[in-house]
Amino acid sequence: MASKGKVCLAYSGGLDTSCILKWLINDQGYNVVCFLADVGQEEDWDQVCAKAKKLGASKMIITDLRKEFVEDLCFRAIQCNAQYEGRYLLGTSLARPVIARAQMKVAQEEGCQFVSHGCTGKGNDQCRFELAFLAIDPKIEIIAPWRIPQFFERFQGRNDLLDYAAKMGIPVTSTKAKPYSMDDNIAHCSYESGQLEDPSKPPPPDMWTRTNDPTTGPHTPQDVTVQFEKGIPVKVSFEGKDYTDSLELFIALNEVGKLHGIGRIDIVENRYVGIKSRGCYDSPAMTILRAAHLDLEGLVMDGKVRSLRDQFVTHSWSEILYNGLYFSPEREFVENSLLFSQQRVNGEVRLQCYRGNVFTVGRSSDTEKLYSEEESSMDSLENFSPVDTTGFININAIRLKKYGLQKLESGESLAKS
Repeated sequence: MASKGKVCLAYSGGLDTSCILKWLINDQGYNVVCFLADVGQEEDWDQVCAKAKKLGASKMIITDLRKEFVEDLCFRAIQCNAQYEGRYLLGTSLARPVIARAQMKVAQEEGCQFVSHGCTGKGNDQCRFELAFLAIDPKIEIIAPWRIPQFFERFQGRNDLLDYAAKMGIPVTSTKAKPYSMDDNIAHCSYESGQLEDPSKPPPPDMWTRTNDPTTGPHTPQDVTVQFEKGIPVKVSFEGKDYTDSLELFIALNEVGKLHGIGRIDIVENRYVGIKSRGCYDSPAMTILRAAHLDLEGLVMDGKVRSLRDQFVTHSWSEILYNGLYFSPEREFVENSLLFSQQRVNGEVRLQCYRGNVFTVGRSSDTEKLYSEEESSMDSLENFSPVDTTGFININAIRLKKYGLQKLESGESLAKS
């Protein structure tokens, strides 16, 4: 069979992409270059390479993106206090821009006419990857097997893939007893589908990989100090050791958070494609850093700027990332506001990690002086006259008194509302 062309496949070595790799080569006649991004997942890289070669890939390329991922996306999310629907810390969403960018670079270097992925036709990741691909190279052609009838009519779910893998001699770690899907990176691990699709049932206790059971954690809290410059963590200290390298401090916080079971959530969220889905996530370092950053902002950030950032920037940036629109003008626009808001977020926060929780025990800043102990004290009237408050209240009451009169004239009473 003559080759249809060269494809760069986002390959994880898992069930879906291993079957897709075999299908692209054997059934469709493509020459496939496999690309795998190292974003901090626990993986046997030699085994992945050997497996791709065994299945027929012409080349297997692995790129270490961990530092780029932490600095460009995870730290930006911390500056933003990013949260999707008030719960999800965006671990999967954050990884997609750096993976897509690196995959397109490999595709260009290897002369690929096509890029491909193993994202389901019902999920968010297909949008995240493909919107990124097309923004980077509007002329690239995309092969999305889970949206090709010839593929999805043959493989309607993970059980069909497991049967195909057994038939084709493809080694996989998924089993029909544990069919849930996992996406692991340095920011979190996500778990969905399979037995998790019934939201009334708890997840299996042995499912979690990045957090230990918080109920069996150490009896002694772990003290941790995080130092920030412009909203970015620059030093983490605990047990007499300092971590200043971005990747090292993130890994260190993951280890602390895992030990104390910090960062687990089990939620039902609204996917970008409109479907509700149940997802479980554990994000130790992200949870610790977000808690510390939020607390420091209370000390050093102007209240009105913080209010506007919370209403507009945090919500918008989180949705933009979740929906796969990182390579968009609106993300650049919102992010410029975010960076401005973080110019004076400098200082350190002292924390305790214990049994699934992270507690703030102190915060300080040597450079930002919005907080005054003398001014806030109930035992001092320095630079503050109580008499001024009378005028302040009277001015603010003008419209409220008019509103109250309006209610009374119409026969209503605010006292009863």
